[in-house]
Amino acid sequence: MSTLLSAIRSLIFVIVLIVTVIPWALGVLLLSVFRRGDPIYWACANWLKIAIWSARWICGVRWRIQGMDNLPTAADRRAGVILLSKHQSTWETFAYPALLSHPLAYVFKRELLYVPFFGWAMARMDMIHIDRGRRAEAWTKVLTQGKRLGAQGNWVIMFPEGTRIPRGQVGEYKTGGTRLAIETGLPVVPIAATAARCWPRKSFLLRPGVVDISIGRPIRPEGREPAEMMAEVKAWIEAEMRRLDPDGYGPPPSGVAGSVEGGTASGPAQPDPLQALSQPPSRP
Repeated sequence: MSTLLSAIRSLIFVIVLIVTVIPWALGVLLLSVFRRGDPIYWACANWLKIAIWSARWICGVRWRIQGMDNLPTAADRRAGVILLSKHQSTWETFAYPALLSHPLAYVFKRELLYVPFFGWAMARMDMIHIDRGRRAEAWTKVLTQGKRLGAQGNWVIMFPEGTRIPRGQVGEYKTGGTRLAIETGLPVVPIAATAARCWPRKSFLLRPGVVDISIGRPIRPEGREPAEMMAEVKAWIEAEMRRLDPDGYGPPPSGVAGSVEGGTASGPAQPDPLQALSQPPSRP
């Protein structure tokens, strides 16, 4: 019975997304004739707020977040960072622009631009869409646009595992994000998120529950190598995933680093008190 109820709620949620995205995307396309940059981004982010709040009220998908103080404040609009996040679900791709204070620049495969309405609106934003089949060209584009967007205060966000990873599993952490950090001098901020607990990979059957998001302390790139820097990011994220979702991952192995202290992973995790977000942050 609970599965049937979740299926009905999920269907209603999908209908809400479809019904709202069409006029919203058309409005963004019209606005983009006259404006570019941040106004287009925040117009799209407002639809994403509708998406995650619909998931909350219709399907019971709530969230908690810790470590927001590890990010630049909304007032510091020129402070660029590179966010490297665990990727389990569509939920976090919707949630981050809705919850974070700065414009985000996702690095994503260009095929998403062909999704009707949703992809058309994405094409109007300052994002980094790449052709995965042309690796050298893709990296040049990530580096060039990453430098430009980071310099203007946008937060570049990448999923180092490259695709959505099933709950409880670990993908291959690729070094593109840390290479970009070293080339640009921007700090890396690791993020763990347990979205698959409520919105499983490659599924629109949502389950009620809580998504935990943990934002780590910035890791500076000076004097680092891409591979060893990414190994630190991976160690922090995966230890956090086990701490946040022990049912999905099992307990953390003894001696595994779990927090970032002064740019290095050391000791067990020392989380901030978890805070339920009752309202999304106001637009800067």
